[in-house]
Amino acid sequence: MKPKQWMTDGKDNKNDEGTYVLRLFITGASPNSVRAVDNLKAFCEKYLKDKYRLEIVDVHQQPAIAQKEQIIALPLLIKKSPAPERRLIGDLSDTEKLMDCFRITV
Repeated sequence: MKPKQWMTDGKDNKNDEGTYVLRLFITGASPNSVRAVDNLKAFCEKYLKDKYRLEIVDVHQQPAIAQKEQIIALPLLIKKSPAPERRLIGDLSDTEKLMDCFRITV
C-alpha cells in the first residue's frame, strides 16, 4: 500500500465548507488495516459521497506523522474537520460509531 493516498470529491484539496477531512493510520497490509480501509471507503461512498478527503498513512513508512499525532493504537481514524476532531480505533466496522463520529442521522 502506498504511504499516502488521497480520495477527493473531484475538486482541489482545499477544505471547502462541508468537506470531511479524514486521516486513517494503518500498519501496512495487516488484516485489520485492510478491513479498516475497506470499511471506511464503503462508508464514505455511501454516506459522504463527494464530501470527503481521505489521507491514508502507513505508520511503518511515515513514523514521524504518527508520532506527531500521538498514535496509541492502530488502525486509527482521525476526523480532522469539521470540528470537533474525533478519533476512532479499530477496523471501522461499527457503522453506528461512524455515523455518530460524522453526526449523520438516517
